[in-house]
Amino acid sequence: MPHINLPKDIPGIRSAMAFRPETAKPLNDLAHFLLHEPNSLSPGERELIATYVSSLNDCFFCQTTHGAIAARHLDDNEQLVLDVKRDYEHAAISDKLKALLRIAGKVQKGGKNVLPEDIARARAQGATDLEIHDTVLIAAAFCMYNRYVDGLATWAPDDMELYRTRAVRTAREGYRYTQEEIMAAYTKGKT
Repeated sequence: MPHINLPKDIPGIRSAMAFRPETAKPLNDLAHFLLHEPNSLSPGERELIATYVSSLNDCFFCQTTHGAIAARHLDDNEQLVLDVKRDYEHAAISDKLKALLRIAGKVQKGGKNVLPEDIARARAQGATDLEIHDTVLIAAAFCMYNRYVDGLATWAPDDMELYRTRAVRTAREGYRYTQEEIMAAYTKGKT
């Protein structure tokens, strides 16, 4: 049960965004830029970073949503997503992504936990300054998104197929929603 009167039948962050659509656009724009726009890290890799941080924060909605999107980008490889969440050091991902996930995990605990040797490891595996920057920002942003979702006690469905279905659109189109779509979700939730 949400802590405030959020629109009914709209899951997770979407219900909070529908409740306050003025904040939805900048939050969606940030997610779109970080996870969907062209980057030297693939969308699947960036979604894995978001998923991993969300799993560390125990945010069911975000780790499930972004895990489904990551899997979609990675040829529907849901097992890889689970492997990254459980033990990324032994998952079938690049050494560079492992080094970046280490940084993301340290950011999740607190930014000052990132040490020079973590950055050196990432650079040694080929990570650029931009990739390190974006990893830190994705991790920091997802700490905020996770706390937003769970701090309001938003509703999250248990049906994995709902996440998979939504992932198809998001993987293809990203996170930009029009004000009309946000308001339509709010209106739907009020009825």
